[in-house]
Amino acid sequence: MERQKAAVILIADGTEEMEFTITYDTLIRAGIDVVSVFVPEDSSAPHSVSPPIAKGSRGINIMPDSYLDRSQLSPDKYNLLVVPGGAKGADTISKNPIVKELVKEYYTAGKLLGFICNGSLTALTAGLPRQPLTSHPGVKSVLEKDFQYSEDPVVVSGNLITSRGPGTSFPFALTLVEKLLGRPKRAEIEKPMVFPENTPWVNAPTSK
Repeated sequence: MERQKAAVILIADGTEEMEFTITYDTLIRAGIDVVSVFVPEDSSAPHSVSPPIAKGSRGINIMPDSYLDRSQLSPDKYNLLVVPGGAKGADTISKNPIVKELVKEYYTAGKLLGFICNGSLTALTAGLPRQPLTSHPGVKSVLEKDFQYSEDPVVVSGNLITSRGPGTSFPFALTLVEKLLGRPKRAEIEKPMVFPENTPWVNAPTSK
């Protein structure tokens, strides 16, 4: 029997709430086991007993499931690692040394990486090879020198999936579902979400 798919979503103070919650919720709807992991601003800070509250970019408090612990997050345990945006949150996550090491390990292992908005900076800080990628327009100038920059809502490049911002959170999350579980599962969870008729990303083929 195939093991249930599992995903890690990183979160920090300043993470964009829509990109975090829409992705988390959509993956759960698809039956994926999801854990949210708090990344501290100070990478040398000791762990506490319980995860702190992460204060999002719009001031919404979110309780993460666990702390950042590299020994618990290896690619043999998970199928997907997600980095949401939000300027401050993405800066903290993308610069964290453990995160950079994990991203390299996931990429090399062929596991999925999902970066949205400023979270795409993680592709740069982790030293991923030049390939198609997108991000929030605000960090385009930082990324376009080292990647084949695109302004598509979602860009799929092998096991790297990137997206643009809060408004592309749904197609981003649904693409992650499709890459993990196939188009039938994506279609299955899209229907009860009741998107307006002619929503462009519903039933649209995923770019390769």
